[in-house]
Amino acid sequence: MNEAILILAAAAAVASGTPLMLAALGGLLSERAGVINISIEGMMLMGAVSAFLAAQGTSSIAVALVAGMLAGAALAAVHAFLCVTMKANQIVAGLAMVIFGSGVATFLGKSVEGQAIAVRITPCDLPFLSDIPVLGRILFQHDPMVYASWVLVVLVAVYFRYTKPGLTTRSVGESPATADVMGVRVAAIQYCHTIASGVLAGLAGAYLVLARVPNWSQAATTSGLGWIAVALIVFSSWRPLRLLAGAYLFGLALRANFTLQAAGFGSIPAEVLSMLPYVLTIAVLILLSAFDKSSRLGAPAALGKPYFRNER
Repeated sequence: MNEAILILAAAAAVASGTPLMLAALGGLLSERAGVINISIEGMMLMGAVSAFLAAQGTSSIAVALVAGMLAGAALAAVHAFLCVTMKANQIVAGLAMVIFGSGVATFLGKSVEGQAIAVRITPCDLPFLSDIPVLGRILFQHDPMVYASWVLVVLVAVYFRYTKPGLTTRSVGESPATADVMGVRVAAIQYCHTIASGVLAGLAGAYLVLARVPNWSQAATTSGLGWIAVALIVFSSWRPLRLLAGAYLFGLALRANFTLQAAGFGSIPAEVLSMLPYVLTIAVLILLSAFDKSSRLGAPAALGKPYFRNER
């Protein structure tokens, strides 16, 4: 495998890992506040179909991105209502949101099935940085959303580590009863972060249709990326910077089919190579399950546990 193919593979991993990172970063926001979000796949599909329809109607990338984020936020608001207000089982609620989001996306996208999108997000090389040998080709010859995703990761990392609202959110995820005693509005924190989770998941879906896939096909738009994003949150131990590295690792696996075929490994069936990211997901979850889930992986202590204020 020559150097040119390796550079192209690394660059493709960054591009393919960006929607994964955006979706997983959204899930991390929700889960740091103690609300499990396994409905990312449904939110991504809602964001994707809304962005596609908005792009077809307005030919505006900005409007399409906003439409995707709003659609993801709407589904996340329902998820928050079920989990925070109604105290529903968060896993069951998440699965229900995936089914509901997939169904709505199928219904809305039926009229445009197979159509090519009207506008696309195009690459924008960063001046001077894109001319750096090797590194410039890998990191600095992408579209603006890739660069924006780096800023988001840093902002989220700083938010949870150094700001009062971020530390308050972490306290809610660890012990909502203690946070409540200190005067924190637990429900408001969980609502805000769950809806923010939907905004980023919807943005990930919008980015997919605007930059990564050539036309609308509900069955192939996300291709299960939302589920990989859920695994990526666990893989990253709920840490934003580690999540970024994990997203690019999974992005590399997503592009392995094309990379290995280009390198001349034609003897490996394409169907087998296409399974690699999902096999990697299963392998990661199996390996992580061998460790203590709370103390070693860094999961919030109250993750997935509805908070009943009268039972403090």
